[in-house]
Amino acid sequence: MPQTITRGIKAMLDEANATIETLTTADAIALHQSGASDVVIVDIRDPREIERDGKIPGSFSCTRGMLEFWIDPQSPYAKPIFQDDKKFVFYCAGGLRSALAAKTAQDMGLQPVAHIEGGFAAWRDAGGPVEAWVPKKK
Repeated sequence: MPQTITRGIKAMLDEANATIETLTTADAIALHQSGASDVVIVDIRDPREIERDGKIPGSFSCTRGMLEFWIDPQSPYAKPIFQDDKKFVFYCAGGLRSALAAKTAQDMGLQPVAHIEGGFAAWRDAGGPVEAWVPKKK
């Protein structure tokens, strides 16, 4: 018997986009260039995407699959950065996963949150700074 999906990705994205802040690429680049110390830009892409395409300089990498575990202070995987009193701006490759990530983070109580419309591709295409991936020294 085939599965019946009762709440598809379009509905989930529509709900996310209705309740979270979406930054245009221009606004995100301006925010990054301002050097605001009260903002954390969170890259939720897979490490292979970061290795291939680079990242927004200074962004914090948290794969989408670990997001909830890293946000929750009760989790054994909690990351202190998510306990800071800052604004968290999420991005992915194209702006879909980051919308869902920002919504999830907001639903968990993290605030304020936003995501970058169009993701890393839009950032790069708009001339936003890109940092090449550098392997960690062993």
